[in-house]
Amino acid sequence: MQALVYTFIALAAAAIGAAAYFGLTFTPAEAILAAVVFGCVCVVLLERTLRQRAENRLERAIEDLSRLLATDAQAGAVLGQRINAMADLNAGSRLEGVEADISVLGTVIRQVAEAVAEIEDRVAKPAAAGRDRMIAAPPPVVREPEPTIPLELLRQAVAENRLIYHIQPVVTLPQRRPQGYDLVPRLMLEDGDLADRADFMPRRGGEDVVRQIEGIGLVEAITICRRARTGGQPITLYIPLSRATLGDSAASEQLIVSLEANRAIAPGLIFVIGEADWQSLTTGERAIADAVAKKGAGFSIANVKSLRVDVAELAAQGVRSLRIDAARFIDEPEAFTDFHASDIANYVARFEVKLLGTGIANETQIVELLEDGIILVQGPYIGTAGPVRPDLVTEPLRQPPQLRRVEF
Repeated sequence: MQALVYTFIALAAAAIGAAAYFGLTFTPAEAILAAVVFGCVCVVLLERTLRQRAENRLERAIEDLSRLLATDAQAGAVLGQRINAMADLNAGSRLEGVEADISVLGTVIRQVAEAVAEIEDRVAKPAAAGRDRMIAAPPPVVREPEPTIPLELLRQAVAENRLIYHIQPVVTLPQRRPQGYDLVPRLMLEDGDLADRADFMPRRGGEDVVRQIEGIGLVEAITICRRARTGGQPITLYIPLSRATLGDSAASEQLIVSLEANRAIAPGLIFVIGEADWQSLTTGERAIADAVAKKGAGFSIANVKSLRVDVAELAAQGVRSLRIDAARFIDEPEAFTDFHASDIANYVARFEVKLLGTGIANETQIVELLEDGIILVQGPYIGTAGPVRPDLVTEPLRQPPQLRRVEF
């Protein structure tokens, strides 16, 4: 195309020279010069136009390249963000959760299959006559023995400041390192001996003295935790609590005020409340429990008879551990849950709630609980309750004062 344009320029220059020679009576030299000048001017104008077009084309190409580079940079940034997000994901814990779900699902499927097979066997057998059917008697209700110390003597002893608190370790298996300490109330008798909780704590009535005992325990726990935190050894204390405190406006208000004033150590305070009290909380008492959880403290449900509960709901209410009797769980795991014994601990741990085996009496129980995944234990075989050592607040004395059961 460019050669054709140059050909036209040459023809036009020749025509200009001929016109100048024949029409304007130019000399041959002048006519040739006019033709050459015209041709040079046309060539210069053509080259300029071509150069401008090339420059415009190059600018457009550079702009397109810039847009492409900007798009690539954005794509690279998005890819980097996704890579960082993937790097921040804790894939290990998620895989453990999936494995736990698969294990639980397999256990449930197996149990459903066994139940269906059992039902089919029952249907296949002829039904017995109505007269021969026996109605199973309900299991006997086990009632706790009544305290041996009368309520009036208990009030007198509390008024005379003869109530003391010892600590009993809760350890983590298999290292058996202390995870926390139970705050154990004991009553000093007139002869200097100590009465245990079962000997004086009222079973029915006496809510006023129960509130007083639990209030003293809260003050003692705050004192111990503050000393431990100041000494650089923060600890976790399990503090007894009941509906007698949660249901009283003055006592519950004092509880909230104490937690608000000690927010720094509140996460180390866990209130131990019985399963029966927890399930029978009224709306007002539940509101107090929620306020306690909002302050940073937690709850540990004691004397748990069944694990067929909504663990997610308990975790949302501030429950951190469920206390089960170790011997009964080992002998009758089906009384607690429909899951396999080795799966229930992993299932509960998914909601950041732990199972705590209580009443450990021998090494065999520790081994069996470890096989079932229960790593928090407490009991006389692990360690008995004792007074707090003044030089090391996280350990009880090895030889606590003599305990004896008193009778009146």
